[in-house]
Amino acid sequence: MRRREFMTLLGGTAAAWPLSSRAQRRKPNPRVGVLWHAANAKQEEEYLVVLTKAFHELGYVEGKNIEIDHRFPAEQPERFRTLAQELAESKVDVIVAVTGLGAMEAKRATNTIPIVLVADPDPVGKGLVESLARPGGNVTGFSLMTVDLTSKRLELLKEIVPKLARLALVLDPREPSSKPTIIANEKAGKAAGCSTQIFEVTTAAEIDPTFSAIAREGFDGALVIGAPMYNERVQVGASATAHKVPTITANAEEVPYGLLLSYGPDFPDYFRRAVGYVDRILKGAKPGDLPIEQPTRFKLVVNLKTAKALGLTVPPSLLATADEVIE
Repeated sequence: MRRREFMTLLGGTAAAWPLSSRAQRRKPNPRVGVLWHAANAKQEEEYLVVLTKAFHELGYVEGKNIEIDHRFPAEQPERFRTLAQELAESKVDVIVAVTGLGAMEAKRATNTIPIVLVADPDPVGKGLVESLARPGGNVTGFSLMTVDLTSKRLELLKEIVPKLARLALVLDPREPSSKPTIIANEKAGKAAGCSTQIFEVTTAAEIDPTFSAIAREGFDGALVIGAPMYNERVQVGASATAHKVPTITANAEEVPYGLLLSYGPDFPDYFRRAVGYVDRILKGAKPGDLPIEQPTRFKLVVNLKTAKALGLTVPPSLLATADEVIE
């Protein structure tokens, strides 16, 4: 057979082949599901911006080479379960669980899809991983040290409120980390000669009456605990200021709204590092081989404007060590 005849025959045969047989199909973009904790993107704005930027810095552009599916459970346990199940059934490549509750529901929904936990005080105690060094299974991520920092947080508040003798603990009892946090604060308070009392808040409508009661009952300060308090940070800050309650938190992003100060992990850094773990998993790493990492950076933020409104003096030594001072 002549060469020209052979090429003609080959061309005609190739034309009859399905497109998928003639050319390698384009691999679909990886899909990442993000299980947040708040009700919408606006409430998660500070962290959502950080997460999006972190993906971009690693070369990922949504719609071009990655798809990101955001889900917002509004702190409703049943919604965490439903949305985790939806992400698992949609067969995303990785699930980013912002909270421990989200990770627990994601793990309940799948034991094969990798799960990256952004922040939780005790992933080992919750049974999410076997150990910090060797997580095993399909969960990895980052552990908080909020409980470990309890005494330091109380010490910082006392620097601004020297007569601190009664501390109100404002929290949502449904938050999984609330119990160990309460125990740690009661222990730290006792050691510092400060009594503690729990004030439970389960809805936004309860925030202002709670701070009113804290002020009326003569508490010297308050600590707000957990993700639900972050979600309502605008109202929490306004109520704490209006009722003149010096308030501390672990979350720096709450302080600009009227709280007095914060001391805790650098939460935006957690999101950046979590995206790094997602990148490693998409490139072939197994989540069970990636150690659970602990905080590498802690932030002290002081709201000098709030201090002045409350008639409090912030020691110069404290201002000098602050990572951020809001004036």
